[in-house]
Amino acid sequence: MRADLLDTFVVTAPGLSPLAAAELRAMGLTLGRVEEAGVSLRTDVAGLLRANLWLRTASRVTVRLGSFRAEKFHELERRARAIEWARVVGNAATVRLRVTCRKSRLIHSGAVAQRVGDAIRRATGARVVSGAAGADEEEAPPAAGGGAAGDSPQLFVVRIEHDRCTISADSSGELLHRRGYRQAVGKAPLRETLAAGLLLAAGYDGSTPLVDPLCGSGTIAIEGALIARRMAPGLARTFSVEQWPGFDVTRARSVRDEARAAMRAQSPVAIAGVDRDAGAIAAAEANAARAGVAADIAFARQSLSATRAPAGGPGLIATNPPYGKRVGDSDALRALYAQLGATARAHFPGWTIAMVGADRRLEGQLRLTLDERARTRNGGLPVRLLVANVPGADAGARSDGAA
Repeated sequence: MRADLLDTFVVTAPGLSPLAAAELRAMGLTLGRVEEAGVSLRTDVAGLLRANLWLRTASRVTVRLGSFRAEKFHELERRARAIEWARVVGNAATVRLRVTCRKSRLIHSGAVAQRVGDAIRRATGARVVSGAAGADEEEAPPAAGGGAAGDSPQLFVVRIEHDRCTISADSSGELLHRRGYRQAVGKAPLRETLAAGLLLAAGYDGSTPLVDPLCGSGTIAIEGALIARRMAPGLARTFSVEQWPGFDVTRARSVRDEARAAMRAQSPVAIAGVDRDAGAIAAAEANAARAGVAADIAFARQSLSATRAPAGGPGLIATNPPYGKRVGDSDALRALYAQLGATARAHFPGWTIAMVGADRRLEGQLRLTLDERARTRNGGLPVRLLVANVPGADAGARSDGAA
């Protein structure tokens, strides 16, 4: 793999691209356009690996191999054969294509995949397996496990829109939210990238305490601990770029060593996760252990109303309360949101609260002034990342009752 700069696109869930852009700037990278669902830039292979290792809010990192007009299949075939496939595909590799066609003369994604696949086979001898033409993996439900690029085919993303074809190679492998630590999930799992996005949208940098009073399987608390420990979220997994021909293994080792050297031995602040469900707490503890942050998070089975602020505050309450199709009893939901607001006002004065919201009527039960920081999707539902400052302590009259 040559050391020249590569046209790179960092893919995010819609609405999270400004957060990913801030992460990339913190790495010292110069950015191009920040779009609704991603960020463009130019970087070398070491930069690709660094982005895959460190990005907390991105879904994947792709490299553009070619962009050209194609109104007929013979044009597509000719231009596809001109791409330097051997830069990213070895002759023993397995390849998967994801094709989308919109507002173009070439509208049949299967036929497009066949032509591009033939070009790859001719150039490299790689085996092309059937892909998920037109599928949007960003909308798939969060999955447990993941993280080993060596187990996955090399993905190429082919997009034809208004007769312009863009072909990109995925450098990530498994989607980046699959950190490798989450084997146990709750009833309504929150994608790791969205959990990190909520924290970053609230300005969390790991220097103040963090509490999730409805922690479920612990994703928000774990992502907070990774931030507090300065741990690269991708350090425990591998990436497709590491399988590309000519990849500089020595340089990759150096990039990973840099990430390990940046880690703190322990969190400098208190991090807590609370849930009344014993199974959720067991799952959270198991996930935290796999993430290497079990000693940094105090998980406890208790009610929302019994949750108290740890020492060292004020800090951040960050949570993903139930909403929409995730639960059924609207009266219970209203009571839960009211209790969340009452607990925050009574026991977390001066703190900040960040939450994933999907229902303004429920959010009104908190009796807090919520500021919208981003709009995105979770589990197919439109959601907003909301932040509020908690005022001084309430008289406590509304803090009765357990969640």
